[in-house]
Amino acid sequence: MPKNTSKPSRPAAPAKSRKPFLIGAAVVAAAAVLGIASYQASSPDPKPTVNDSAASASASASDPAAAGSHPELMKLARRDAKDPLAQGRADAPVVMIEYADFKCSYCGKFARDTEPQLVKKYVDNGTLRIEWRNFPIFGAESEAAARGAWAAGQQGRFWQFHAAAYAEGAKEKGFGGDRLKELAEEAGVPDAARFEKDLDSDAAKAAVKKDQDEAYALGASSTPSFLINGTPLAGAQPMAEFTQVIEAAAKK
Repeated sequence: MPKNTSKPSRPAAPAKSRKPFLIGAAVVAAAAVLGIASYQASSPDPKPTVNDSAASASASASDPAAAGSHPELMKLARRDAKDPLAQGRADAPVVMIEYADFKCSYCGKFARDTEPQLVKKYVDNGTLRIEWRNFPIFGAESEAAARGAWAAGQQGRFWQFHAAAYAEGAKEKGFGGDRLKELAEEAGVPDAARFEKDLDSDAAKAAVKKDQDEAYALGASSTPSFLINGTPLAGAQPMAEFTQVIEAAAKK
């Protein structure tokens, strides 16, 4: 897997994301490890204009064995059986939280190459639950795509929208207003008018901001970043890396 020799610094959280996120002192104390683990994954250039291909870094950024498990971080799993941005049993023994951006190339790689394998091997048999968190870090279109995904989820089509947005070549078409409508249609969102209303709603903005605040509070500076029962993992790692962490977590 290609390596990026650059060392992107962590971007400052937007002003709107700087309010304290109440996840508990113990969680905050353990959370810095996610920032370390995600240091070399896909992160935005601090300049206003982001070149995603240049900003995306190595997908082999973290060593799960070295990072270790932080049980305090397991509190971040929401385990809401009605969460449309999650898949798998709410009481699954292992929860993987994914912080990702629809404009992130490595997020797309994970979505296409690895996630389907995880679903087939672990979600389908009840071992794993995957909880998505919108973490838009590549500007206005990232924010719009995140709201679009949330809006699709309100009609039970989040994962279909997710697949369409991460399809090969989809990112290059952008995530402008008309394109988001096309993705919603492709995802089978039944009520187009409701989708458009939800897309620009205060509820959509608040939901995206909640996820974004959570990621910043954890020290995450790149996408994709993962927490697997409290163990941080960064980048579009090979299937073997996820298997190692998931099976270790399941044994506990």
